[in-house]
Amino acid sequence: MEPVKSDRLDVPGATLYYEVRGSGPVLLLICGGIYDAEGFAALAGELAAERTVVTYDRRGNSRSLLDGPPALIIMEEQADDAYRVLGAVGVTEDEPADVFGNSSGAVIALELATRYPGMVHTVIAHEPPVFELLPDFDHWRTVMAQVGEAYHDGGTGPAMEVFRAAMNMHGDDNTPSTPPSPESGARMMANMDFFAAYEVPPVSEYVPDLDGLRTIPVRIVPAVGATSAGEPPNRAGRELGARLETAVVEFPGGHGGFGDAEPFAARLREVLDERV
Repeated sequence: MEPVKSDRLDVPGATLYYEVRGSGPVLLLICGGIYDAEGFAALAGELAAERTVVTYDRRGNSRSLLDGPPALIIMEEQADDAYRVLGAVGVTEDEPADVFGNSSGAVIALELATRYPGMVHTVIAHEPPVFELLPDFDHWRTVMAQVGEAYHDGGTGPAMEVFRAAMNMHGDDNTPSTPPSPESGARMMANMDFFAAYEVPPVSEYVPDLDGLRTIPVRIVPAVGATSAGEPPNRAGRELGARLETAVVEFPGGHGGFGDAEPFAARLREVLDERV
């Protein structure tokens, strides 16, 4: 098992917690939703023998504390955070990093590539919830407004009930290779409020710069889960591929398939090795 080095990075408005494993070319893993760096620990461990794998808690979540009160996340700010983490571990335009993002982390990865294309070689965007690209985007605008209303009226619980009912996702059929620690579980539960109030609305409204993504010198790989066909993030990932006129790759499991780390890492390794 590769040792884990943790550190903190001061950025405008927050202090980011990040972890580094292994050595070699840098691979940044960006989590989504209520997850933090520990959510990718097993996946990072599978890949650390051949890469420097970097994970972090996004601002406002877990150990990455805000300097002031919480507010709606700003996608450009999230991308800037990822850029600064890359710089902190030595990534330069002479040796760009690969990036894997899941869910809202995939949206951040797309914005990172758009804003800082010289720092990134490949972005694998796994089930990004870019609902504005879907034919039924009006429906999703209504849903997200209802989530906001439920949060305003009753808080996190009612908001998440509306969100889960609308998403209608069956979850993964696999068992995580490394169950979350009690500390991680507690952090994720604490992140739920931030997710419902400050992340769901801006992420669902995000529209990727498709023209920019087509022209930048970054390999963009839309990805979906093998068992999540028909679910909204899977549909959005496939729509992103269609809009970019690029192949969509399948990964084992569903939206959170990375929890079964060994087969997921094997597929991730295959995709990254198809460097062009």
